[in-house]
Amino acid sequence: MALIKPPKFRFLPTSLKSANFRLLDVGAGSHSASKTKKWYPNCEYHGIDITRNYENDENDFKAMSGFYEMDLTQLEFSSIPDNYFDVIMMSHIIEHLSNGDQVIQGLLPKLKTGGFIYIEYPAERSTRLPSMKRTLNFYDDPTHVRIYSVPEVAGILEKAGFSVLRQGTRRYWPYIVLLPLTLVTEFLKYRFIPGGVFWDIAGFAEFVFARKK
Repeated sequence: MALIKPPKFRFLPTSLKSANFRLLDVGAGSHSASKTKKWYPNCEYHGIDITRNYENDENDFKAMSGFYEMDLTQLEFSSIPDNYFDVIMMSHIIEHLSNGDQVIQGLLPKLKTGGFIYIEYPAERSTRLPSMKRTLNFYDDPTHVRIYSVPEVAGILEKAGFSVLRQGTRRYWPYIVLLPLTLVTEFLKYRFIPGGVFWDIAGFAEFVFARKK
C-alpha cells in the first residue's frame, strides 16, 4: 500500500505534484504529515488535531509548516487564516463529531476560491457490515458518534458555493486488485487481518470531492 497513492489524494489535479500549494489536513495524526509530503513534497502542510501526540514524531512536525491543536467541536477556528489554503482534507473525521456539519461549515472560509476539499466518512451501509478488529462495522469504533450521507455533505458544500466534482461510495480499485496480497501481508504483520483492508470491496466509506467557486 505504501507505493500506492492514498485514496484521499486520487482526485487532486496531477499538476499539484510539483506545486507549492497549501494544504490543511484536518486530522493530522498517524504520521499524516510525512505521508503527505511523500506524495506532495513541495506542499505547505498544516495540520489540525485534538492532540499533538497521536502517532506523530519529530519528523512529522518537521514536515509541518503549521499545527493547530484544537477540539473541532468547539467551532473556534479564528487562529486558522481565512482564504489561505488550496486544499482541505477531512478523511474520517466527521464521524467522530456530533456537529461535523458545523465543523465543515466553519472550515470552508479557510479555502481559497478555486480550492479543493475532500471529505470521507463511513457510509450508512457500514452499520450493516460484519464486525472486525480495526473496524469494518461503524460501531466497531467506540469513538464514532454520528452517521453522515452524501446528500447531507454535498448539500453543505453546494449551499456554501462549491461545485461537487465527485461523490459516492469509495471503491479504490488499486486496493481491491491487491486485496489477496494485502491479506497475506497484513496477517504476517499483525497476526490478524484488520477490517480496513475490506473497506473498498465492502463499500465501507463514502466521499465528496468539491471545488470552491
